[in-house]
Amino acid sequence: MSRELLILRHAKSDWGVRAANDFDRPLAKRGIKDAPTIGAWMYREGLVPDHFVSSPARRARDTALKVCKALDFKKKHILWDDTIYEADLDALLGVLHRVPAKAATVLLVGHNPGMEDLVRFLIGDDLDEPVDGKLLPTATLARLEMPNDWSSLELGCASIIAVVRPKKLKE
Repeated sequence: MSRELLILRHAKSDWGVRAANDFDRPLAKRGIKDAPTIGAWMYREGLVPDHFVSSPARRARDTALKVCKALDFKKKHILWDDTIYEADLDALLGVLHRVPAKAATVLLVGHNPGMEDLVRFLIGDDLDEPVDGKLLPTATLARLEMPNDWSSLELGCASIIAVVRPKKLKE
């Protein structure tokens, strides 16, 4: 069975809004537009996940819900995982280890630097870094071909299919 991991960094957050803390920071106007843009692209490409897990931080949650709507995916099926917020590589690998064995397409919504660290680990030496040095700017989706077992992920075990930025979809 072919498996895919879709790693989505949350859309642009609004640093100008007074939030009680970092966890509660909302999306900026650009983020509100970019999240459904990437979701609509995923839908057109047939990338509807059968397992969807997201950070519950407000900006990630709002991103996940906007993508969910564009995908016609029922929001009650999103798994909100607290460990994704401020997660390092080991925590994110732990999230992936808990993915059901039958899941073929998994969408993970979270934050940098953890999300970029995860992509770099899974791809290993075969990853071509972008010229601007930003692997996953906000609302960017990394699409990876994964091995058959979610519980045994090693350095370089995946292949990159695409990295999609909403800015490029609008051009």
